[in-house]
Amino acid sequence: MIDEFAKANLHSRLRRDREALLWKLDGLSEYDARRPLTATGTNLLGLVKHVATVEARYFGEVFDRPSPQPLPRWQDSDGSDLWAAENETRDQIIGFYRRTWEHSDATTNALSLDAPGHVPWWSEPSPNTNLFAVMLHVLSETVRHAGHADILRENLDGRTGLRAEHERQIDEEARAAHFAKIERAARSAAPITEVRCSWAVTSVAGRVGGGPRGRGRPAGS
Repeated sequence: MIDEFAKANLHSRLRRDREALLWKLDGLSEYDARRPLTATGTNLLGLVKHVATVEARYFGEVFDRPSPQPLPRWQDSDGSDLWAAENETRDQIIGFYRRTWEHSDATTNALSLDAPGHVPWWSEPSPNTNLFAVMLHVLSETVRHAGHADILRENLDGRTGLRAEHERQIDEEARAAHFAKIERAARSAAPITEVRCSWAVTSVAGRVGGGPRGRGRPAGS
């Protein structure tokens, strides 16, 4: 009974955060959905593609239930799952993610939390695992990257929110006041003795807003 409750709870949270990640693409141009927004190239559509690939592997080959979506061998991973190539459309990547959900949900529903799995790319503490550990791992990965997406989207057009139903109308004046208050506190606590130039810092500081975010994790993978 407890196991079934735990599985349902984890599954519900994973479904919720999948949707939250996809929502961060809503209303963006093709360029803004794809373009690198940090010095390491982090981009919104790439986050979706990456999380879809991760989930497909963990709920697929780990339990000997290969995803119907063809995937390159994990040994051949080259970082291409972190960005969208010119010939990959947004619809293709979103479709891949949604098909992955269906396969992952089928695996989750078919197995018990203690069902054994094997993760060949894990070396420590052991490649042997179970459904419970995999659900936690994939949920953590999804939440982490949804947090990255929160900040990337805020810096693109100011839109924030944990999920669509929590989005509020942007109040530029209130955001500017909030940003200024935090900036004053930072300067007072640690007086600036030198000017440090960073394209990422300049990008953030150049925006009007800086209000509370739906999540509080740093950008970058």
